[in-house]
Amino acid sequence: MNLAYKDVKQNLARFLLTAAGIGFLLMAAIGMIGVYRGIVEDALLVINKVGADLWIVQGERDGPFAESSSIASHIDQRAAGLTGVEKVRRFVQFSQQFAHEGKSLRASITGLDYPTDSGEWFALTNGRYIQSGHFEAIADAATGLSLGAKVRLGKDDFTIVGTTRGMVDPSGDGMVFVTINDATAIASTRTSEQVLLARAKTGTIATQGSVSQDSKIAAVLITLSPGASLETVRASAMRWGDVNVITQNEQRDLLLNKRLARLRTQILAFTGVLLVVTAIVVSLIIYTLTMEKRNQIALLKLIGARDSVIINMIAQEAALIGLSGFGLALIIANLLFPLFPRRVAMMPADLGTLFVFLALICALASWVGIAQAMKIRAQEVLS
Repeated sequence: MNLAYKDVKQNLARFLLTAAGIGFLLMAAIGMIGVYRGIVEDALLVINKVGADLWIVQGERDGPFAESSSIASHIDQRAAGLTGVEKVRRFVQFSQQFAHEGKSLRASITGLDYPTDSGEWFALTNGRYIQSGHFEAIADAATGLSLGAKVRLGKDDFTIVGTTRGMVDPSGDGMVFVTINDATAIASTRTSEQVLLARAKTGTIATQGSVSQDSKIAAVLITLSPGASLETVRASAMRWGDVNVITQNEQRDLLLNKRLARLRTQILAFTGVLLVVTAIVVSLIIYTLTMEKRNQIALLKLIGARDSVIINMIAQEAALIGLSGFGLALIIANLLFPLFPRRVAMMPADLGTLFVFLALICALASWVGIAQAMKIRAQEVLS
């Protein structure tokens, strides 16, 4: 006869409520870890997908994903002349707020160095890649723009020729891909008053067509030829003196250990608090269940039941509560998290680690209950 099963069946409502409480605590822990993982995935999305071996950025800066970076637009021509360089692309990315169909939308404008780069490094859900040098765009579903939509960016109208899903920047804003020339034009858009004031300040003659603009190129991406030495190409570019050259791994390290370091510490601390609360709750529940069964445990001892029978009953109850709570947490998380506005990434390794922690918590709670059960004497059944 399985005493744990009998006890759970007799107090099914209490068991379900207990499992639900544990499940929601675990779901919160899964969510906190998943939010961090999602932020990391979003932050590394472009770095991982774009396939650049080296990033040339502004001198003494750490690149566009760690801090602002602005380099001369002709740096790509210098880079193309280096031995061992197969492909060079200019890169720019900035946030832009714009109006569409009466709504105020926000997107991360990302420049593609067309025709070298039409965007084949990311997958489309609908439509096609950019096939024109101007006024075509690919939008992520997070922006709210659909295939075929006309949207005004800067002073020009763009047609959405393709859509993606999951292409967002570290802030969670959906990306809109345009050619890099269009991107720089959007970034440098000024009102008429700003142009007039700038001309007055610089003394530019009013008849001239425009006011000079600063470079808006954030970086130049280098793809090396097969067999080329990364360090040799990097050292050659560093000798220019006006730029910094960062490898793909260094970009990842800058994001994870500098930009996201505090966020990671905070989320891990909060998750640790949730696990401590879960441990306390499970321990208290097992302790209470054990104390409520003092007479039954005393009776079992009186009729000669072995200690292992009592120990198994308490341990199995703790395991049932833990497994039920973990299963419920997974079900709720899979139903609820896809509805969240930001990506919540549930990694199997994280879930496995959390399950190990839960097993340790249940073992600790069982030990508390078993320790109390072993103190109960058989004579107590007569009191």
